[in-house]
Amino acid sequence: MFTRTRYQYGSLETKERKKGKEAWEFRYYEPDARGERQRRAIMVGTREEYSTESAARKSPIVQAILLRLNAEQPSATGAAHFGAVIARYEQEEMPERYSTKSSYQSYIRNQIRPRWAGTPMSAIKPMAVEDWLKSLALAPKTRSHVRSLMHTIFQCAERWELIDKNPIKLVRVKGGTKRLKTPRVLTPEQFHSLLPFIREPYRTMVLIAGCLGLRVSEIAALKWRDFDFSGLTLLIQRSVVHGRFGDVKTEYSRDCVPLDAALVEVLMLHKARCVPTPEGWLFANPATGRPFHQEEIQKNHLRPAGVEAKIDGDIGWHTFRHSYRSWLDDTGAPLTVQKELMRHASIQTTMNIYGKAMTDSKRQAHSKVVEMVLNGSKTGEKPAISAIGS
Repeated sequence: MFTRTRYQYGSLETKERKKGKEAWEFRYYEPDARGERQRRAIMVGTREEYSTESAARKSPIVQAILLRLNAEQPSATGAAHFGAVIARYEQEEMPERYSTKSSYQSYIRNQIRPRWAGTPMSAIKPMAVEDWLKSLALAPKTRSHVRSLMHTIFQCAERWELIDKNPIKLVRVKGGTKRLKTPRVLTPEQFHSLLPFIREPYRTMVLIAGCLGLRVSEIAALKWRDFDFSGLTLLIQRSVVHGRFGDVKTEYSRDCVPLDAALVEVLMLHKARCVPTPEGWLFANPATGRPFHQEEIQKNHLRPAGVEAKIDGDIGWHTFRHSYRSWLDDTGAPLTVQKELMRHASIQTTMNIYGKAMTDSKRQAHSKVVEMVLNGSKTGEKPAISAIGS
């Protein structure tokens, strides 16, 4: 006998809590692993957040649950509001990596949800979205990121069979791949001129950034066990952003990089004076025993050092990564070697054809950059490590 599945609305009640304010509780039925209906309940928010039952029912949590429960109902598809789809995406598909998650939440909270949450999916058209993106007071690249996130959410809606076609495929963002500002690149002489104005342990962090081109999130998360000093290699395997630990940015970022002996000597000097921690962090705040917050170092140390060194423009952590890429060019390193040392998926599409660079070639290119960084010039004598690391 055919049993028709009914559209589920659930119910909302206010609940008194022992601690805190009166809150809304949403109750609904959901099949378990055996297909038997089980009663569920979830807290939606306080009375202060949602003053009426109608407001609580429109909350992202309730909308996401109803969208999932009624996925097979025709009335839940074309008429579904985009806000419900956003809410389900946040619950089921949001990336776990903190920095990515934080950016996506910001785009949803500040741009996407205010404009599109109350719009039925079927009413969102490509040109309307394109005109809206043009109106945002954001850099073209940021508008492109907003467009990409909307595209991803609509892809989920396709998979959930809420729509047939993704309208964002037709949306364009003019200049979305271009930067408004040319990335800041230092000469080796400029880099070297910064060092006297940066105190330890931040100076060693800057030297690692200059010699290896690592992202600051990777530098701050380094542990001594990541280094193989006998084999002269370093494994990059984690990052930290705003005190939250996670994986590296991409699968290509998790890789071994070569260590020049001169850089190892700098690291050994740092190890002798750094704050020891049970976890073995290279750069731990003495007050907390946890890695430093890189934003504060940039604000309080890097930028003032740039002013003291009379270098035009702001100096940030990513300045050193851009500079490292430029210095690799100066060494004449092949693009395949540069791709490996930068741990990029690709510098040019054709680079993947040539495969990985030989380890000796990578080490030679890396050592040339280390020599430039520690000498402060493209040519010169062997670096005076003791002077730099002291």
